[in-house]
Amino acid sequence: MGEMGGKARNTIRKALKPFKAVRTWQLVLILVPLIFFTVTLLRFNHLRMVELRTAVLEADVAGDEAELERTLTELRDFVVSHIVVNIAESNGVQSIIFGTGPFYLEQQYLRAANAAIEEAESNLADDTNPNGNIYAAVAAICQPQAIANGWAWYSQGYLDCWTLELSKYPASDNLNTELTADIPSTELYRRNYASPIWAPTAAGFAALACIILALIIAVRALIWCILNLALLFLKK
Repeated sequence: MGEMGGKARNTIRKALKPFKAVRTWQLVLILVPLIFFTVTLLRFNHLRMVELRTAVLEADVAGDEAELERTLTELRDFVVSHIVVNIAESNGVQSIIFGTGPFYLEQQYLRAANAAIEEAESNLADDTNPNGNIYAAVAAICQPQAIANGWAWYSQGYLDCWTLELSKYPASDNLNTELTADIPSTELYRRNYASPIWAPTAAGFAALACIILALIIAVRALIWCILNLALLFLKK
């Protein structure tokens, strides 16, 4: 029985030799700077995404549709091919997401909505509503409010005033419905580009190396604990 125990202990000691050749703490020393390197690369990806998204919003404000389309394409192509870690807030709760998070082309929407209103105003001469020229009546109410409140012609307050005043004319239901249908939904101007959890980029390979090295360390630690416990029991 003692001879068998001795053979078992020798076998366990031989199994522990590879663990002594490369120490676990040495692997940890490699892992720590590798983690910092990976985080730095992911940070660069995030900053690049923010830069491209800012270019989109600036093009939206400028009203240059060609430039807006170009910057949107550039932003989308970058995000879908890189790991972009971001923090999004919803109902006061922050969460980690992969991608840009939702953002709106607000100025493009306002331009489209205002164009719909201008088209309705251009039909004033054909207005056969029994209440009279309702568009002129609404303009007479909303324009002074716009001046008093400092609203621009494309501001949400001005658009809300038009919608509210038009709804006060029961006989103009068809006209009001037509105007509302012409104003596009805000969802058409909502963008949210998602990035992959892993991509074949420098940040992706660095993150993969971190995961593999961390697993090696965890497995080595587990095996080392099991073998040492077995050796401890055999000594008894």
